[in-house]
Amino acid sequence: MTSSKNALFMSLAVLAVLLLCWEFLPPALGVPKYIIPTVSDCAVEMVRMWQQENLLGNTISTAVYTVLGFALGSLLGAVIGYVLGMSSFWEKVLSPYILALQIAPKVAFAPLFIMWFGYNAMPKLLVTVLIVFFPVLVNVLQAMKTVDRDLVNLARAYNLSRLGVFFKVEMPSTMPNLLAGLRIASTLAVIGVTVGELVGGNVGLGFLISYGGGQANAAMVFNAIVLLTVIGIVLYTAIARVEERVLHYLPKAQS
Repeated sequence: MTSSKNALFMSLAVLAVLLLCWEFLPPALGVPKYIIPTVSDCAVEMVRMWQQENLLGNTISTAVYTVLGFALGSLLGAVIGYVLGMSSFWEKVLSPYILALQIAPKVAFAPLFIMWFGYNAMPKLLVTVLIVFFPVLVNVLQAMKTVDRDLVNLARAYNLSRLGVFFKVEMPSTMPNLLAGLRIASTLAVIGVTVGELVGGNVGLGFLISYGGGQANAAMVFNAIVLLTVIGIVLYTAIARVEERVLHYLPKAQS
């Protein structure tokens, strides 16, 4: 407990030093505010954005589509990962196409989705699903390949069906990898939504970044980036809490 308190104290101390440097170094070095605004400039701009730029609505929109894209992409990646893991034949058939789609830059799909679906929420949702999909799929598929075959054979010896083997042996064995993939995907979900909003959005924090950049309003851009980071941290922390509850039976490393 003392170690955790010390770590928290040091983290807060580092944050305080960074904020002080951010506040006083740029003016001391003669950096213009439109290049690097100070913390106080960002705070003033945050109030203005709240009053005039519908900051709350834009933040909620980004948060909702981040969670929705994360949920859909994770579900799709987990399902396909488990299905391919249960069938080596279909894995060999579909792996080249999945690899090709994974290699293709996801950002490049955003303009295409805009042409297909228009300037609405669908493009940013699809980009988010694509970005989230692959880390979950890869983690699950890799975990399915490393399941203890002795446990699988033992389950079959007890006449468990294929689904029984999956739910009793394979799924519990792959749960650590699945949750690790979800933690990675939770950070990527914010990137996906932001890309969609930057390319063709008319609402959301990504839209505010684009709008602020066009107005040479660096403080607005900084504020939107900070709020995006907060959304990502909250989602990541939620997944980490779920992981602690689900994997409570695993031994923890001793410090």
